[in-house]
Amino acid sequence: MNKLERIVEHDAGARAVRRCEELGCEPYSDMRGGLFRPYLGAAHKAAMATLRGWMHDAGMSVRTDPAGTVIGRYEGAEANAPALLIGSHIDSVWNGGFYDGALGVMLGVECVAAFASRGIRLPFALEVVAFGDEEGSRFPLSMLGSRAMAGKAVGDVSQMRDRTGATLHEAMRGAGLDVGRMGEARRNRQDILAYLEAHIEQGPVLEHADAPLAAVSAIAGIQRFYVRVQGQAGHAGTVPLSMRRDALAAACEMVLGIEALARAHVDDFVATVGKIEAHPGAVNVIPGSASLSVEIRSADAQCLERAFLQVKELVGSIAGRRHVGWEVQDHQTFAPAPCDGRLVDLLRSGIRAEGMPEHVLVSGAGHDAMMMTDWVPTAMLFLRSPGGISHHPDESVIVADVQAAFAVMVNFITRLPEVLDISARQGTVV
Repeated sequence: MNKLERIVEHDAGARAVRRCEELGCEPYSDMRGGLFRPYLGAAHKAAMATLRGWMHDAGMSVRTDPAGTVIGRYEGAEANAPALLIGSHIDSVWNGGFYDGALGVMLGVECVAAFASRGIRLPFALEVVAFGDEEGSRFPLSMLGSRAMAGKAVGDVSQMRDRTGATLHEAMRGAGLDVGRMGEARRNRQDILAYLEAHIEQGPVLEHADAPLAAVSAIAGIQRFYVRVQGQAGHAGTVPLSMRRDALAAACEMVLGIEALARAHVDDFVATVGKIEAHPGAVNVIPGSASLSVEIRSADAQCLERAFLQVKELVGSIAGRRHVGWEVQDHQTFAPAPCDGRLVDLLRSGIRAEGMPEHVLVSGAGHDAMMMTDWVPTAMLFLRSPGGISHHPDESVIVADVQAAFAVMVNFITRLPEVLDISARQGTVV
């Protein structure tokens, strides 16, 4: 154990950052002057090839699973031991930042390299997994790789099309993959010990607290839906205000009401109206119909359900007073994803050991870890996002923060047997 505790790699953080920056340019981007790396595009395939080389150099055997996830494995003290997965994604949004997802993968490579260079074999294997479709920036279903690995149903996705009309079947065939075999990416539960994901926060909370890192307690659940409002179109000059059934005015009052409702809730609850439309959309016509998107997020499933009912009650009250019709459409629900308490505490301990202030956050953004929490013990480590900026070319990190994250991750790996009962020989985990 003392040998493990002496692991120090002063350049690990800087090297992880440099590699993310290298992957931010051609040929690893499908746009000029910025980063766009969609699933199974030319840039993604180039990034996969380079990453395989880095994994191999770090001491891993490397394969690509049937969903296009690159997996590097460093064996444990015994062959076929269950594995700690260390992962994130290497795809990006359009004109995105260099560190969203990719940094977590590069930190995983650095962790394995640190153990491999010292010839240290753990009582479990280490696997670095680089998912290819967390963002859903090419096809209309996100987290395909992590869904497939965890055995989550994805339905018949072969004919999903991107903006050019290409199907997922065609895209996978072009990468040497077979969409009909995607189910084979599912891993056996007894072969997986736990899942660890390091990720930039993508928000301003840590910077505001002057904290480099935080353990994540849960990933917020989401309720997403549209409110359709039906009023009566009319001439903007001839219909008195007292006789109008203005759909847009009603929708605007609903927006402000939803904001007020959110402010009255607990700290980790948020509500957003991100899109609003009005028809017929003429300057001299009273809007006859309107629609608004509503998204509410919380780590508390009961809070989410109560808030959804409160939004409906609010909308119904405003609609009744303004004499307009309304309905909720396209309702989608994503359950909250709590991280494993034992692993959260282990990350917190590692943060304390580095002499940093201890913070625990709820992730408001979705991550591949969402697909893992009900399958294997899962942990997430957040890194400070300067300016709170993400999904943007100005996304950045602080190298010292990345170095600290590396140290916390090595501590986590070293001490994992203290909190999980591992039987590598039998392939069981408690």
